[in-house]
Amino acid sequence: MYYGKVEISGINTSKLKVLTEAEKTELLERASNGDMKAREELINGNLRLVLSVIQRFAGRGESPDDLFQVGCIGLIKAIDNFSPQYGVKFSTYAVPMIEGEVKRHIRDSGQIRVSRSLRDTAYKAMQAKEKLTSEMKREPTIDEIAGKIDCKREDVVIALEAVSEPISLYEPVFSDSGDTVYVMDTIGDSNDDKNWLNEIALKDAISSLGEREKKILNLRFLQGRTQVEVADAIGISQAQVSRLEKGALNKIKSEI
Repeated sequence: MYYGKVEISGINTSKLKVLTEAEKTELLERASNGDMKAREELINGNLRLVLSVIQRFAGRGESPDDLFQVGCIGLIKAIDNFSPQYGVKFSTYAVPMIEGEVKRHIRDSGQIRVSRSLRDTAYKAMQAKEKLTSEMKREPTIDEIAGKIDCKREDVVIALEAVSEPISLYEPVFSDSGDTVYVMDTIGDSNDDKNWLNEIALKDAISSLGEREKKILNLRFLQGRTQVEVADAIGISQAQVSRLEKGALNKIKSEI
């Protein structure tokens, strides 16, 4: 079975139900109180979400049926663990869970397997690099990354090289009516939900900035440009860049 066809894992994808946000909220509340019928409705009503996530893994030699079934496991985990107190849409919470389950399946079923501890070190290093770049306003060295995650320099180098397909933490994974989920939302210690939710809060705070502020932060912290270079790129003075950058960072801090 292929993505171009309407059937996957015996399910006609053209007939998959789509729940409204109000329906999701009601069903999630009922499911959290032990209503198994509501839980089943939630699963069936979010299968399109699973399909949208697994499509980005097409062409990797994995069976669509297998990926769909594994994605459904991630969806069920999301349903069983979601809480309205997180303050985010269910899809924002569910997509990283679904993608994480699919990625684990792909890595564990590959011919060349990377140990779980090595993968964890690699992704912690990637996350540390992004944070240090933001804090230091330049790209950190391997030694600085190693110090941030309390690892040996050589362990960080080996871990990063072992990840066959490194990607940006800011690569979009799923977008639902403007509510975009990025790779960074899927990364984190399994025992540290607070940090994961802080990343979502950071994403929401950034999304509230103006387009010019977003562009300045992108050029400064993702592309590593100086304030003078940013000023030249968008046609304003270096002093204005400095003021807008400081204002944007303060706004993000206040919202978080």
